[in-house]
Amino acid sequence: MSNFLNDIKKRRSIYGISKDTTVSEERIEEIVSEAVLHTPSAFNSQSARVVVLFNEQHDKLWDLTKETLRKVVPADGFASTEEKMEAFKSGRGTVLFFEDQSVIEGLQKQFALYADNFPVWSQQSTGMLQFVVWTALAQEGIGASLQHYNPLIDEQVSAEWNVPSTWKLLAQMPFGKIVAPAGDKQFAPLDSRLKVFK
Repeated sequence: MSNFLNDIKKRRSIYGISKDTTVSEERIEEIVSEAVLHTPSAFNSQSARVVVLFNEQHDKLWDLTKETLRKVVPADGFASTEEKMEAFKSGRGTVLFFEDQSVIEGLQKQFALYADNFPVWSQQSTGMLQFVVWTALAQEGIGASLQHYNPLIDEQVSAEWNVPSTWKLLAQMPFGKIVAPAGDKQFAPLDSRLKVFK
């Protein structure tokens, strides 16, 4: 149990990343595959869908995102946005997280009493999957952060990587070798966030 909690503590938002990680692409693929298989989902819906991008495919994502943002971010403030996109691009790869809406809609029809809950439960499932992948990468010494440029890039991502139209993009996780550690983490008082009754 202590090892599990220590692994959770290792998981931080790491923005200083590079392509030089010694962990193989095969190992990263194995980590993501195991996470997809074993992360729980409501009604065992298994609605999570994941795309892993390496090398020029990874670079293409962040170039695409940068050019999409160029159209909506004011020109006088774009330099910092461009710098951020280049920082993500400097990593080894990106994990794209989706939820298959056809699965969710099917469950809504099959279990009408819970119809309003399935989108919420889907969000909970994807959050768990993102956390599992993020923590597992951290355990391997790989830095990552979680980004949300959806829905701005949804159409381009779907077209570029032939993603089914029912897959809804929810998050992007660039990862790579850690070249700059996370800063100190600030914690709100625990007694304002946790109540225990005995």
